[in-house]
Amino acid sequence: MGKIEEPIIRQIRDNRDSLNFFENILIPKEDRKTQEIIKNFPTVYIHNWKEAEKFEVYVGESNDIFRRTRQHYDSVMDRTKWQNKLLEKDASLFIIGHEHFNKSLTLDIENRLMHYMMSVDCVGHVHNLRTNPQTNYYPMGELNEIFEKIWKELHRKNKELFPLENVVMDSAIYKASPLHKLTEDQKKARELIIQKVTEALSHGKTRQLIFIDGEAGTGKTVLNSSTFYELYCQAEERNIDLRCHLLVNHDEQITVYEKIAEKLGLIRKYGKIVSKPTTFINNHTEDDPVDVAFIDEAHLLLTQGKQSYRGKNQLKDIIDRSRVTVVMFDENQILTTEQFWEAQVLEKYRNQAKKTKNYMILDKQLRMQADPATVDWIDAFTKRNQLKKIPTTFNGYSIKIFDDPEQLDFEIQKKARETDSSLSRIIATYDWEYSANRKPKDGLLKYWEVIIGKWHKPWNRELESQLSRKEKRQINALAWAEQPQTINEVGSTFTIQGFDLNYAGVILGPSVKYRGGKIIFDPSESHNNKAIRNRTLSDGSKKKFGEILIQHEVRVLMTRGVNGMYIYACDEQLREALKQAAK
Repeated sequence: MGKIEEPIIRQIRDNRDSLNFFENILIPKEDRKTQEIIKNFPTVYIHNWKEAEKFEVYVGESNDIFRRTRQHYDSVMDRTKWQNKLLEKDASLFIIGHEHFNKSLTLDIENRLMHYMMSVDCVGHVHNLRTNPQTNYYPMGELNEIFEKIWKELHRKNKELFPLENVVMDSAIYKASPLHKLTEDQKKARELIIQKVTEALSHGKTRQLIFIDGEAGTGKTVLNSSTFYELYCQAEERNIDLRCHLLVNHDEQITVYEKIAEKLGLIRKYGKIVSKPTTFINNHTEDDPVDVAFIDEAHLLLTQGKQSYRGKNQLKDIIDRSRVTVVMFDENQILTTEQFWEAQVLEKYRNQAKKTKNYMILDKQLRMQADPATVDWIDAFTKRNQLKKIPTTFNGYSIKIFDDPEQLDFEIQKKARETDSSLSRIIATYDWEYSANRKPKDGLLKYWEVIIGKWHKPWNRELESQLSRKEKRQINALAWAEQPQTINEVGSTFTIQGFDLNYAGVILGPSVKYRGGKIIFDPSESHNNKAIRNRTLSDGSKKKFGEILIQHEVRVLMTRGVNGMYIYACDEQLREALKQAAK
């Protein structure tokens, strides 16, 4: 493969006069090759303008950029169409060409640009988000390099609208976006879900359950959001009414999904379609069920009453209020007694789905850039209480063991300053006191902190109080790890669950020990009251599940890092055993 040339990108004022001037005056002054590429090759284009403080964009592709753009201008007087916004004074148009562009390549460039633009913080709405991902074509192997060159040049022209590529790819919105190109397994699962939903709705069925099992990092969230959005797109194309809701029992993830729905234009069309399970249950009835309820992180559903939720089983209550319920589940991420599932109850729901062939498993690890041996090492530690020799990976994934928290902190800080690993943070087991509702009893402590010897660092959410109103507004839509001040905090499972890090600095607190050649999870050392208190079972008996829930907690922490995991263990025996395992 020869050298790939730079793209041709031209920016003009977005109006008919500027387009005419560009076509008739400026283009003839270009060299012949540039003229040929812009006039006779497929191109990709980006209309953009500011509304309030946010950009709005339209991304497209065309075999004739001048004819296509004039078609858009013919619609500017229609107030119901996005083209009307081109009358804004600050509207501009980017025209993108390349000598290797063909129809398939421009479609994939268009798809990726839409994905990126939706993930940019200063973009409020992308007006066309119906993607058409391509399969094999020539020159598909050049897609990544050509796109990288295009984005770098766009960044040079407008750093606000086109931030650095790693900033986009590290955003929580990007990672949960429905615009990802799906794996073959995800495609099959999405097609099956849509088929089952369509059948259920067309035959008037209710209380249908689709159950997808998948461990951390297997692509459940992307499958969920992609299927959710695809159903809405198909409903609009067929001009049919659809009531489809997306539910998740996680504050951080709710914020992400709400932003995605807003950028997709779904909220302005359909209202509040993203919510927490309790809100959904309280606002809907069995007499008037919604069409489809998608539940992400369904293992976080409550299986007993709590505060505003007065029921006994959120999944049952959602199924009763939906014609079809789609569940994404990972029982190894259950963290509290109020989320704990009795085995017979969980199997009842799995069997219900299996009987109607509505059961699927996602088992391909997509998050961690690690080889199978590394994944198995984490599995052994967090599922089988085994400490195996730490493998030498050839995929670039890095596991490092540290003697003290200061050095781990230093290395994570160093990683966070690097452009391609800025989303690196310290996270820890819940072994130090924290309360969102009160201040520390010790008057010498300003914050709730993780304290190890002389080293200490505030827990998550503690530094927000020191931010100005403007700074608080800026971080309002960002996940915990994306907020700049959190490099000086320690995250818990409750803030990091469901999200990725470039490098995870994992502190294993006193609740994780090594005794007699085995990993021990000790509830007596945990401050997570939700994990260590008694749970009343269906037969009236009380039982503790602290060991298994702390085990789950450690698994959540150890599966956050995309490129690596740095570990410090408070327990001396565990720390020494980890050092030996790394040799």
